[in-house]
Amino acid sequence: MNMMKKTTLGLMALAVAAGTAHAQQQGVSKNEILVGSILDLSGPIAAFGKQTRYGMQLRVDEINEQGGINGRKIKLLVEDDGYDPKKAVLAAQKLVNQDKVFVVAGHTGTAQNNASMPIQFEKNVINFLPVTSAREMYEPFHKLKFSFAAPYFDQMRAGIPELMKKKAYAKPCIIHQDDEFGLEVFRGAEVALKGMGKAFTERTTYKRGATDFSSQVARMKAAGCDLVVLGTIIRETIGTIGEARKTGFSPDFFGSAAAYTDLIHKLGGKAMDGLYAMHTSAQPYTDTANEKVRFWSNKYKTQFSEDPTVFSVYGYAIIDVFAIAARVAGPNLTTESLIKAMETHQFPSDMHGLPPLKFSPTNRLGNEKSRLAQIQNGRWVSVTDYLPVPPLAAK
Repeated sequence: MNMMKKTTLGLMALAVAAGTAHAQQQGVSKNEILVGSILDLSGPIAAFGKQTRYGMQLRVDEINEQGGINGRKIKLLVEDDGYDPKKAVLAAQKLVNQDKVFVVAGHTGTAQNNASMPIQFEKNVINFLPVTSAREMYEPFHKLKFSFAAPYFDQMRAGIPELMKKKAYAKPCIIHQDDEFGLEVFRGAEVALKGMGKAFTERTTYKRGATDFSSQVARMKAAGCDLVVLGTIIRETIGTIGEARKTGFSPDFFGSAAAYTDLIHKLGGKAMDGLYAMHTSAQPYTDTANEKVRFWSNKYKTQFSEDPTVFSVYGYAIIDVFAIAARVAGPNLTTESLIKAMETHQFPSDMHGLPPLKFSPTNRLGNEKSRLAQIQNGRWVSVTDYLPVPPLAAK
């Protein structure tokens, strides 16, 4: 065989290999990108799951109507884990091994993400902007982790000193969910108090899915708590505050971004007034929103027959960031090209106030900032701008 034939055959083999490698990229075909998500659609935070799903679907529909991403339409595949880590594992196995999705985006819940990430990583599937603020979403470093949510740990370290400026609390206490989520709130709050020479007067916990908080409230009332930190989500926040009001126990209450939802004041009523919580994106109240947000809200309501919430905003933003990165990655969309795009492109602030996101080859947390809000007259009002996160003391 002469040299020219050898060279030609060699180039043909390389071309075939390159084409095969591209064809083998899981979740990406000539006309479609498969994006998976795991949400609670039947458990204790099913309302969050539905809202996140609607927000994601709205942005997917918009992108597809505009021609997709480099000629490819997005197909969103959603699995329900009922806020149960064991079901999250089954959901991840289906999405990754059976449906063969390109990424898993917007998975809700700390324990649920921790349970499912190993399954994704085994098949080189990115855990893309999960809806949880736990540090495990970006630590320890893994190339397939990307997190957009200011950590619960840092939310507490920024928020508690701000509250202490407003009032010199003498007996801070905490009630938190007995899992990774609740522990992150506890750890951050504990560090914040320690930095001010304080400690919790009382600490009490509850099991995920609990509905009765009378014993926990009784303990905190007996301890004379004047600030109660809430490592709670929807019904636990409402249940704890409602029980306190009923028994004449009236401390200030302060939660993480997990408690920042319109469902708190819609379901809990007037008793929820005064609750503080951290947040990044703002709850979109249509009557007070700017023109751009109002247009978006009306579009959402037309499609889904209900008003959007901050979790709708999260879902929408997650798909928007994915679309930007996928476009930057170019026509040859692979896991590696998407990672490079995420590491090198800065994502601008959105219409809902989500801060700009910036990642790097060594940093998988796009944003660490959050701000303080309070329920006033039945709606969330931001009472600070984005707060600085104090540096951690050297060990």
